[in-house]
Amino acid sequence: MNTTILTIDDDTAITELLSVILRANGFDVLIANSGEDGVRIAQEKLPRVVILDLMMPDMDGWQVCKAVRAFTSVPILILRHWTIHPLSQASSDAGADDYLVKPVPSPVLVAHLNKLTRRTGVLDSLPQKNANLHPSTRPISP
Repeated sequence: MNTTILTIDDDTAITELLSVILRANGFDVLIANSGEDGVRIAQEKLPRVVILDLMMPDMDGWQVCKAVRAFTSVPILILRHWTIHPLSQASSDAGADDYLVKPVPSPVLVAHLNKLTRRTGVLDSLPQKNANLHPSTRPISP
């Protein structure tokens, strides 16, 4: 059984890129392109990790993070633009477990996801770390 990751970002190019990278690394991927859809999918599908953008038009990432925290302790990884001031304390206060700055190399993203799933003990089996599975090492950027 693969680990299911929910990516929530209003930028469809980002969610599509994340989907390709994560699937190539053995993850199952759910996609939401709005905060409201992300909260609904998180509640219905119970992913093992949520990757969350902060800047979205309907519900910002902080609101989504707090809404998800209301019903689950799933690890939440914030992916934010480098132009936003340092937010480590704010991320923790909202309930996030980790954050990375875009652009992030795909191997770094996968390493953080593996760390989150191992640390929380929710992973049934780790995705393979075989170099042949990495179709791209392009950074994830806006």
